[in-house]
Amino acid sequence: MQNNRFFLRNNVPQLLMFGTTTALAAGSHTLPAKTPAMPNIVVIIADDLATGELSCYGGKNISTPHIDRLAREGMIFTNNYASCAMSVPIRASLYTGLYPVRHGSYQNHKTSFHHIKSITHYLPEIGYRVGRTGKRHTQPRHVFTFEEVAGFETDCVYPAAPYTTAGVREFITRNSQPYCLFVCSTHPHVPWTEGNRDNIHPDQLVLPPIFVDNQPTRKLYRDFLAEIGVLDEQTGAIMQLLEETGQLDHTLVMFLGEQGPQFPFGKWTCWYYGQHSALIVRYPKMVKAGSTTDAIVQYEDVMPTLIELAGGKPVDGIDGKSYAGILSGKNREHREYAYGIHNNIPEGTAYPIRSIQDKRYKLIVNLTPDAPYFEKHMMNVKDREQVWASWIESAGANAYAQSIVNRFVRRPEKEFYDLAADPWELKNLAGDSQYAEKISAMEAELKKWMLQQGDTGAEIDR
Repeated sequence: MQNNRFFLRNNVPQLLMFGTTTALAAGSHTLPAKTPAMPNIVVIIADDLATGELSCYGGKNISTPHIDRLAREGMIFTNNYASCAMSVPIRASLYTGLYPVRHGSYQNHKTSFHHIKSITHYLPEIGYRVGRTGKRHTQPRHVFTFEEVAGFETDCVYPAAPYTTAGVREFITRNSQPYCLFVCSTHPHVPWTEGNRDNIHPDQLVLPPIFVDNQPTRKLYRDFLAEIGVLDEQTGAIMQLLEETGQLDHTLVMFLGEQGPQFPFGKWTCWYYGQHSALIVRYPKMVKAGSTTDAIVQYEDVMPTLIELAGGKPVDGIDGKSYAGILSGKNREHREYAYGIHNNIPEGTAYPIRSIQDKRYKLIVNLTPDAPYFEKHMMNVKDREQVWASWIESAGANAYAQSIVNRFVRRPEKEFYDLAADPWELKNLAGDSQYAEKISAMEAELKKWMLQQGDTGAEIDR
């Protein structure tokens, strides 16, 4: 039975048209004089990364020296969250500054609205070339008008083509015009077939506590970690190229982890393992080396941040807001809440989820809690290369494994977690009366956000 209390009966087309019209009417950007104050920008994006596996984020299983270098020489964000733990929605948010319902890609592989604008429109208005190498995904073309730069694999396939920085070199040395380049790796997205596994021993791995611990899971996790190694090598190659061309210290380098990996409780969820994302920024002209911030930020904030740092005017009508003040040390806080959305079509049966969190607490609302959760790529038990089949087998002989499987498939209407005491969200406090007032307040804020977005809840996941 559907939870009608969360079905906000609004006129979605009207609200979305208001949002897109406002975005199109965004302030007239005047072209500033080209000065050395206009930084070059390189944004490196992972694909389905588990942020906690980066050694600069406390990972114990592998070393990621090149990404760690960025952290040593820049600022590391500990509270960056993907509003949607799927590639198409979150990349559209990254490029437009809009939350998923307002840019239109609120389901995976769904085309964004044709009326909106992206960073490929705003930065050229202030004198930038905007390019992208690697994974693409976002549509339509006239909204995301990147110059496509050769060199990195564009699809998640096996075997992946070897990457090369030759195209990137040509793009960043073409002329003196400032540039913004998105380097979009396909690692560590499935299939986990690349990278050096020699020094990664399955029996010695520290698995996330939300996992069923068995040998198939450990072996697949080893393969996943090896792909993170390839991502780290690619990051190092880009840094080396910037050094060789004398551009490194005049270039703002940003590293983003995207959403969590294709394991249960990661991608396609609103849990921490899916939404928490790496964000590291190196820019010695502004950012203090070795600094850390716990300010809450989201992917929608990236575009307005880059526009401000490039010297552009704020864009009216978007959801994101610049955190340039965090980077400079002027500000300590950015957002009170991070919001999350998941719609499961076309990745499985309909299963809409919404979430809200501050630094301490998180509320997840499953809008159709009577239905079982199913995701077709990850939960096909005939696919022996996925962990889910091994978890089902383990559950037949192990009560703890069965409880984990049950938790993933059968979810309550509300989940409430104390992130300080329970960062892996293992203990649901929704039924604890001492948190009733806090839950009510966060639920009201979540409904307010959905109303502002034109999000009618479960009915849009079909």
